Amino acid sequence: MKILSAVAALLVVSSVAMAGGLEVGEGVGAFYVTDVTGPSAGEKLCYRCQYRNRPVVSIFAREMNDNVASLVQSVDATVGENESKKMAAFVVLLTDQPEAQETQLKDVAKSKSISKTPLTVFDGPTGPPAYKISKDAEVTVMMWVDGKLKVNEELKASDLSNDKIKALVAKTETILN
Repeated sequence: MKILSAVAALLVVSSVAMAGGLEVGEGVGAFYVTDVTGPSAGEKLCYRCQYRNRPVVSIFAREMNDNVASLVQSVDATVGENESKKMAAFVVLLTDQPEAQETQLKDVAKSKSISKTPLTVFDGPTGPPAYKISKDAEVTVMMWVDGKLKVNEELKASDLSNDKIKALVAKTETILN
């Protein structure tokens, strides 16, 4: 039993050591993106600044594939259900060719009926430096409220099963209460 407990503790420590990015409780800083599908489409802006202390879900992705689009669609529905709580969300596609991604993002927003969650591009595959997004993460889901990080999940896009998407969306409770 002691050996099993030691192995479990070691696994927890090693998984925490591998996790990169901001730590829960840290402040989230400003960064600029180009809005593709939101109310400021075509403009460079800071959604972090615009949303201030509201409960926010931010999804950083290196590719917009079906799994990521399904996650965004679920988050978008949750934002719609929580408008009275002023919940907000935005997606940041990390790419070294931002202009080349705009048509795809517009198509995804239209095909998935994403209307409450702006899809944006960040010029650079590593993302905003202060956010320390892991180079190994294909998708990073961050949730914050009052400018403090509450959730930071780093994933492979292939990990975004229906169950994982439901579990991630359920974590919005941490920023809504």
